[in-house]
Amino acid sequence: MFNIVKQTQRKVLQTKNRELLLNDYSGFKVLAPLNVYNNNNIANRDENKIKVSNTICQNQKRCLVTSNIAKAESMKRLQGKVAVVTASTDGIGFSIAKRLAQDGANVVISSRKQNNVDKAVAELRKENLNVLGLKCHVSEAQDRQHLFEETIKKYGKINILVSNAATNPAVGGVLDCDEKVWDKIFDVNVKSSYLLAKEALPFLRKENNSSIVFVSSIAGYDAFGLLGAYSVSKTALIGLTKAAAKDLAPEGIRVNCLAPGIIKTKFSKSLYEDEAANEAALSKIPLGRLGQPEEMAGIVSFLVSDDATYITGETIVAAGGMAGRL
Repeated sequence: MFNIVKQTQRKVLQTKNRELLLNDYSGFKVLAPLNVYNNNNIANRDENKIKVSNTICQNQKRCLVTSNIAKAESMKRLQGKVAVVTASTDGIGFSIAKRLAQDGANVVISSRKQNNVDKAVAELRKENLNVLGLKCHVSEAQDRQHLFEETIKKYGKINILVSNAATNPAVGGVLDCDEKVWDKIFDVNVKSSYLLAKEALPFLRKENNSSIVFVSSIAGYDAFGLLGAYSVSKTALIGLTKAAAKDLAPEGIRVNCLAPGIIKTKFSKSLYEDEAANEAALSKIPLGRLGQPEEMAGIVSFLVSDDATYITGETIVAAGGMAGRL
């Protein structure tokens, strides 16, 4: 009689533990046997009580770790989307392209120089990221056309456009800017962004929750004295974002903007390589440091994801606390 009771208790305990295990790990793919008991888990088998160790067997641990990895892979928020990122072989653009790919997107990177494209593609593919590299000068109509044609040929669609290309060939106050320099700055920084968005629209309209992100600058809010024309061009991008967002909202296409502060890239090296300039820059940043390109990438990934489906026409300022309002 005593043996029957003892066996019944053990079966009930096994059943409860197994149900608990299944409830805790529901939804995971089982890749290894789940053994609720092993010999080491029975601490005591006396006549009055059964003590079960809290240690899960190695097979269970392996199953949990493997399943978590599989779950994370399946939950990448940009899985299946195709993103085109201009000026994306270095600095902020490269970090954005890398992050979008890490988050599951197929990413097309581009730059004016094929050598830079090849290097960036090689680096990203070392991480098993799905990327295509194309040479593209955004001011050239044939290059933009080639960029979109090759993207469609490779991936069949476009969900995301990130316009990041910018230039600043001269320094000086806004009213001291030479006309040719002014034209070049606006041709690359504003006109090409407008044309890229316009030319990408036929493809973006075919997909659900398509998204455009323009990369502006904190200078668009508070003009840098020696970057006068550049600052005005970045203010124009904020205006372009608002206007395009209103136009495209009825179609479900979202348009947003990123305004980075002083980020440690080759583009801004004149602001931090010189000690005096670096101190002056840091004095304007409440966080007391320069930003990193990677810190900009996560913001863009959020803006183009389903986590931001109710956000359009906005400019996200990421500038370490620098004032960013017109």
